[in-house]
Amino acid sequence: MIKFLDLHKINERFRSEIDSKLKEVLDSGWYLLGEQNKVFESNFAKYCGTKHCIGCANGLEALTLIIRAYGFGTGDEIIVPANTYIASILSITENGCTPVLVEPDINTYNINPDLIEEKINEKTKAIMVVHLYGQAVQMEKIWNLAKKYNLKVIEDSAQAHGAMYQGKRTGNLSDASGFSFYPGKNLGCLGDGGCVTTNDDELAEKIRAIRNYGSHIKYHNIYKGINSRLDEIQAAVLDVKLKYLDNDNNRRREIAEYYKQNINNPEIILPETYEDNAHVWHIFAIRTKNREKLQQYLKDNEIQTMIHYPIPPHRQECYKEWNNLSFPVTEQIHNEILSLPMSPVLTDEELDTICSVINNFR
Repeated sequence: MIKFLDLHKINERFRSEIDSKLKEVLDSGWYLLGEQNKVFESNFAKYCGTKHCIGCANGLEALTLIIRAYGFGTGDEIIVPANTYIASILSITENGCTPVLVEPDINTYNINPDLIEEKINEKTKAIMVVHLYGQAVQMEKIWNLAKKYNLKVIEDSAQAHGAMYQGKRTGNLSDASGFSFYPGKNLGCLGDGGCVTTNDDELAEKIRAIRNYGSHIKYHNIYKGINSRLDEIQAAVLDVKLKYLDNDNNRRREIAEYYKQNINNPEIILPETYEDNAHVWHIFAIRTKNREKLQQYLKDNEIQTMIHYPIPPHRQECYKEWNNLSFPVTEQIHNEILSLPMSPVLTDEELDTICSVINNFR
């Protein structure tokens, strides 16, 4: 079986370094907000090109913390792509704000910048962009809209560690960005983890407090905070793997290029990219009108696939108030999308098998 994602094989490459770091954490006797956090936060901020990185419990809470720290709440609207993963939407509603859904570009799956301005009104506070599947959003039009209407720009960079736009990395294309370090991400830990990156000194200090019960000094609570901390073990693991992130992303680009050059089947629509370094290929998502048939065919040929995502946010039961809304582009994507195996440990032989099997699909 060709696995969709072989996490054991991915992490086994770093076993000796991780073992050494885990011993270091254990021997230190300090397991939260310690030296490992400081080192990783500094190194990841430097990697993204930002002044600050604030570790937290997961990617959802990274976004939630940003919105909370800005003070957005009931009556405020935040523009967000209609076809994103549910976490982007949950971070908005968790703060009492209203998500305003915007259709994506059918070719790239990222938010369509040309459809944003018509959604802006006096209640709009921010635009949340999602670098979906690992491709950086084309930010120029969004920056211009934010400046014109005095809006904040928030990045959901959960799938796009290291992706580039105009020479800058995701995490440094907005006022603040949320990252996830879920194990399956391009930079993944051994459990849950996340962070916020920003160049805003005041925002960074506020988020540092809110993630820690609203406190900079123990028992002195200046905000109504939450408990959302990146533990020392995960920070240590992430710092080990960060050194290899660019190499892994380059391998993902090689795999994506191989797929694009060698999948030749009129039933399959291949993904499009803006520019060479814009995409880090967290997901290689194809589209087909015969998804269920193709997925079963690949399974029968011992190739694992996944669907990102089978149900769009506005069709989810938890958002019943949206169930009667229509977003035809989003719905088409969610009905046709299928994700092929993608990881830096896929072999050339496995890629050749995947492409040959797909090309024989009828």
